Amino acid sequence: MKEELKIIQYPKRSGEKYSLDFMSLENAKKVQAFHASFPVYQETPLACLPETAKALGVENFYVKDESYRFGLNAFKVLGGSYAIGNYLAQKLGKSISEMPYERLVSEEVKRELGDITFVTATDGNHGRGVAWTANRLGQKAVVYMPKGSAQERLKNIQAEGAEASITEMNYDEAVRLANKQAEEKGWVMVQDTAWEGYEDIPEWIMQGYGTMGYEAYTQLPEKPTHIFLQAGVGSMAGAVTGFFAGVYGEDRPVITIVEPNKADCIFRTAKEGDGKLHFVTGDMDTIMAGLACGEPCSIGWNVLKDYADNFISCPDYMAAQGMRILGNPIAGDNRVTAGESGAAAFGCVTEILRNPRYAKIKEKLGLNETSRVLFFNTEGDTDKENYCSIVWDGAYVRD
Repeated sequence: MKEELKIIQYPKRSGEKYSLDFMSLENAKKVQAFHASFPVYQETPLACLPETAKALGVENFYVKDESYRFGLNAFKVLGGSYAIGNYLAQKLGKSISEMPYERLVSEEVKRELGDITFVTATDGNHGRGVAWTANRLGQKAVVYMPKGSAQERLKNIQAEGAEASITEMNYDEAVRLANKQAEEKGWVMVQDTAWEGYEDIPEWIMQGYGTMGYEAYTQLPEKPTHIFLQAGVGSMAGAVTGFFAGVYGEDRPVITIVEPNKADCIFRTAKEGDGKLHFVTGDMDTIMAGLACGEPCSIGWNVLKDYADNFISCPDYMAAQGMRILGNPIAGDNRVTAGESGAAAFGCVTEILRNPRYAKIKEKLGLNETSRVLFFNTEGDTDKENYCSIVWDGAYVRD
């Protein structure tokens, strides 16, 4: 095997920790109420795979399936819509609870707001969510995509009325381009990557992701022993970690963050442990396009450093394996259509459970026959051509 899985077990911090108030259960209920005001809102399913879990030596797998979210095949719209809703509410001098969907789309509100352009960088799912929200609210969106982005994802964004294009830049460079355009043209940047002076919108995006965690919490028939979360910049991972750490306190499940080894900025930051963020540069040519981010979200990292237990860097074939197993589980289990990023954490865990080479890592993680493991399938087959190449044709298999 050419590429190995790497793991860091992070020591539990004592003393004062990063505040989780912004991801509290009370706030999550408010965020969910905003999302529920959208006519297309439906709670996404929690798939249960007990037969597959038992075949791999654990008690149960639960997979929150975001491929059903708002008809957009991915969870990202939760963050973009809540951030845009908050921005518009503040512009009107209102709280988000006073501005449900029906108010935001009213002619009166549109006249008061005028024309606003929202700009973002994305590999596809986040940009589609921003474009969809702007379109529904009668506003404009401009979307920049990194080189190598799938044409299908570009067309899906354009179909929502956005001005979208694929650049010759990597993801982080595209973020800087979007921010430069926002500053020069008076547009509103909607990005889940935070930095000094740009923190409100990324925090709102993370709160938006909280709806996914809150729904899963209410759907689970039992408390999970483990939660595995894939990460790009770490905003989704930080949001879900923060929510469950807040709900369960010191009795929280073991939380593990999974990244592609070609874009493992959070893993590197955890490994260095020097209080600084560590970046990955270059092309980051992983199949996990939604996770191909080289610069951590500062807010996400603040949560993860205090509440996550393990950090894993894994090769592409594990995500591909996760896609195949989720799409073809043991008979009787729910089938889940997962894209490369959506299946990353699940595929990583199945490899740890199946491959004797990782027996010690399995032991470190505490995975055994009593483990109940929660995952989040953050995207479906948003690049259908690549999905078929991996699932049908067997692309990206273990060496």
